[in-house]
Amino acid sequence: MTATFFLGFVAMMTAVLVAIVTRYLDRRAAFRVLAGLAVWFLYAGLMSYFGVFGSAVMRPPGTAFLLAPILLFLSFFVVFMVRSAAGSRIALAFPLWIILGAECFRVGVELFLHQLWIEGIVPKVLTFEGANVDIYIGASAPVIAWLSTRGRMGLKLALVWNVLGLLALANVVTRAVLTAPGPLNLIHAEVPNRMFGTFPFLFIPGFFVPLAVTLHVLAIRAISSRLRMGIGVNLGGTHSAQEGSQRVSV
Repeated sequence: MTATFFLGFVAMMTAVLVAIVTRYLDRRAAFRVLAGLAVWFLYAGLMSYFGVFGSAVMRPPGTAFLLAPILLFLSFFVVFMVRSAAGSRIALAFPLWIILGAECFRVGVELFLHQLWIEGIVPKVLTFEGANVDIYIGASAPVIAWLSTRGRMGLKLALVWNVLGLLALANVVTRAVLTAPGPLNLIHAEVPNRMFGTFPFLFIPGFFVPLAVTLHVLAIRAISSRLRMGIGVNLGGTHSAQEGSQRVSV
């Protein structure tokens, strides 16, 4: 039953992502993003089905075939967003409140993690009853989205919140890796973290974590650009007339 509800949650968030991407990026850019997402879902699903991700005896361990592509993608994405002018255009193409507010999906992820702990799939340390504070980032996302429209101070608060959000993710991801079976199992919890090799819950690290990081990076780039160019820094959140008014190509 948990797996069924979780697949529904994945489908819902995927539909939201598709709607946002197709609304604010041009057809070619949206196709690239969505095609890449489809390929990733197919890869992750097949690797999980054949038991690769859950193997602790392989060298490298199975989790590497999940985490390595994610790290490569995020590294490229961060460099692209920070170093290129296109990164700024893409970040500004999306309304900031949507980028920030979308992080509320993390509340749902945390509730599923709590249920997985009850079912013995993940240790308590990965839940909000343990050492995972990510639920507070998700719960505060709508408030931060609203504050970001309140001028320069709101934008600065949103910037700090995004940094805290990335630190919260780093905390739980590190603990997830160190509690998983294999050579990196350095934290011995009451149960090992079997989430990486369990379908469909592998999409927590395989979809939701990269999504959260991507949203944070987009938001940080957008806020930095707004503060530098004076977009949306007046009280009441007056934004540039061009913001979100046209689709941006990549």
